[in-house]
Amino acid sequence: MIEVKHLTKRYGTRLAVDNISFKAGAGEIVGLLGPNGAGKTTTMRILTGFMPPNGGSATIAGFDVMRNSVKARGQVGYLPERVPVYPDMTVHGYVAFWAKLRGAPNPRAQADQVLERVQLSDRRNTLIRNLSKGMRQRLGLAQALVHNPPVVILDEPTIGIDPQQVIEVRDEVRKLGQDHTVLLSTHILSEAEQVCDRVIIINKGHIVAQGKPAELRRKLQPEMHLYVVLGGKRDGGEKLLRSISGVEAVEASGEGFNVRVKKGADIRTELIDKALRAGYNIQEMRPVMMTLENMFLDIIGREA
Repeated sequence: MIEVKHLTKRYGTRLAVDNISFKAGAGEIVGLLGPNGAGKTTTMRILTGFMPPNGGSATIAGFDVMRNSVKARGQVGYLPERVPVYPDMTVHGYVAFWAKLRGAPNPRAQADQVLERVQLSDRRNTLIRNLSKGMRQRLGLAQALVHNPPVVILDEPTIGIDPQQVIEVRDEVRKLGQDHTVLLSTHILSEAEQVCDRVIIINKGHIVAQGKPAELRRKLQPEMHLYVVLGGKRDGGEKLLRSISGVEAVEASGEGFNVRVKKGADIRTELIDKALRAGYNIQEMRPVMMTLENMFLDIIGREA
């Protein structure tokens, strides 16, 4: 449903998007992750027809966003980071207005249906200026869905709303994946891990990793990442762990240490032997799965 090939965008001399390529299939929820200035919003604006690229191509549901812009935009529902609203309109009037702009055959009925979907029916006659930030976010989602597009693009949909509303928005995104292709940008890594089928990590305008979270773990995580708790002595544990061949990094965590091991190395025998000889006992030693956050910080750190 979304296909991007060698997409490039410059702002003057700054390269905001650098030759990126990716796809998102029907019914797939894809997370676009990256720090501020990575190129996420620029990519989304190109896909939604807000700006042209300097190179490459992008298609939405088979329509090129440059050569067939009107039809491509008709296949997309877009929720920008800042929801554009008319504060003096009612909730229902605003959504019905968008339904009419989108060419819906029965705008008012379509507005009723989508307001029910985003749980705003009880606010249909409320002026938009009186809505909370979270309700405005749901209203923005309503205008993105009012024409039932096959592709939905969401730019930071949970920024600035309270924890309960965050849960509600995430639940709605999961439901969207049943009927739509969803491209979601976020800084909240746990959110991507909970919601997305696949993630694309972008930094300084280019893609540095992509795949399902579990696939990225297998690809990027060392074969062994251990959590070790040493007892028997108070000091020197970190130095001991760093002295073991095959250890890449040691980081204090709680009562013990996170120990990152080089691929192919198995440090357990040497660790046990050295620890006992030095007067320590091993209270805990277990493998640790990298979270998406660990992987993100590791990749961005290596990029830097």
